Amino acid sequence: MTPLHDAIRSCRLCSAQFAATATAHVPRPVVWFDPRARLLIAGQAPGTRVHLSGRPFTDASGQRLRDWLGLDEAAFHDRARVAIVPMAFCFPGQDAKGSDLPPPPLCAATWRCQAMAALPGVRLTVLLGGAAIRWHLGLRGVDAAARDWRAHAPGLFPLPHPSWRTVGWQAANPWFAADLLPALQAAVAGVMEDVV
Repeated sequence: MTPLHDAIRSCRLCSAQFAATATAHVPRPVVWFDPRARLLIAGQAPGTRVHLSGRPFTDASGQRLRDWLGLDEAAFHDRARVAIVPMAFCFPGQDAKGSDLPPPPLCAATWRCQAMAALPGVRLTVLLGGAAIRWHLGLRGVDAAARDWRAHAPGLFPLPHPSWRTVGWQAANPWFAADLLPALQAAVAGVMEDVV
């Protein structure tokens, strides 16, 4: 890997903040990108399972996302094809009620521009959730951004985060599966074929 990968992996800027959460954990940055990647998944932050596995989207959200993209697990985790760069590289912890905390802004402020600059071959970007949509598009409101997906396609798709909370939202918004997902899957197939 590169010096940037090593620097992110060794980052401990949020140690005190994470120690003060209900999970009281230490940072474990999950770095999953390669300059050859054509598809960028810009997510929120790793969850508990990803924190433990060190591999992005190794949970139910990951399975839902792979279904949305039309990718199997091997293709999805192929770093030469897919870069996964969240708004925070570490699991931010949970609050006292067991809900995941939002990504700490310090992570994006420290690492995001460098990570984006290290991905010259990206041809398709998928934004997952509010923090990624705000950073990349300057927009607030996941629902509005997703509804206006045609304004950004075919090179960028703003989506809700594929968590369990999205199941009800997706059922209430049939256009997502009927219109957006086929266009997204076609765009993904196009860039995945392009990788040598």
